[in-house]
Amino acid sequence: MGQITPGVVLSKVAVYAVGLLFMAFGVAFSVNSGLGVSPVNSLPYVVSLVLGVDMGSCVIAVFCCYVLVQIVIYRRDFKWVNLTQILFSTLFGYFVDFAKAVVGDFALPTYPGQLIMLAVSMVFVALGVCLYMDAGLVNMPMEGMTNAIAERIVKKPFHDVKVAVDCLAVAAAILLSFVGLGGLEGIREGTLLCALLVGKMMKPMQKVVAPLVDRICSAPQEEQGEPEVLMEGEGVSE
Repeated sequence: MGQITPGVVLSKVAVYAVGLLFMAFGVAFSVNSGLGVSPVNSLPYVVSLVLGVDMGSCVIAVFCCYVLVQIVIYRRDFKWVNLTQILFSTLFGYFVDFAKAVVGDFALPTYPGQLIMLAVSMVFVALGVCLYMDAGLVNMPMEGMTNAIAERIVKKPFHDVKVAVDCLAVAAAILLSFVGLGGLEGIREGTLLCALLVGKMMKPMQKVVAPLVDRICSAPQEEQGEPEVLMEGEGVSE
């Protein structure tokens, strides 16, 4: 196993941040597709429309609620280091604003064009989730909550539970949209497609992403050799 050195930690943080950036661009493309935002961000997006607040702030607020759900599920087994999810959620909020500024008003006007933008969005979101999960730091709040539900409540594989959690998030956003806005906003057929397909897309993606992230986040060979010699020495002295 590789040593946890400052270089390895920095590599993990960098991979994690790149994953969040991919997800943020997924949000921007889904918004501009006009077919509905991605499920992960459907609730924050509708909350932002209802309250008239910028989306980044709503992402942070909603994701903090997801952290609270984890605390309730895990109770005493909740690792307090997972509160850093709030920190990464804040970073993600800034990335969303950045991605929206970069993408701007770019849109493909025809329906096939909208579907292309939606497909790009789904690839970005799935790739982003794979990257930051394989970095091995903390989950983002929605994935952390999904993990908690998968492990403690339904005891089923993460990928399958993610599809269900995404669908529940979309359902909550639809309800809030009708109650707070008097109609359906920000959620369309594209949102449902994302809910059904992103979790499935992650399975084959992780076969490629996981080994790559492992290579990037591993300590160099020379650094790995020294600890093994020390361990042998300890074994002799015993």
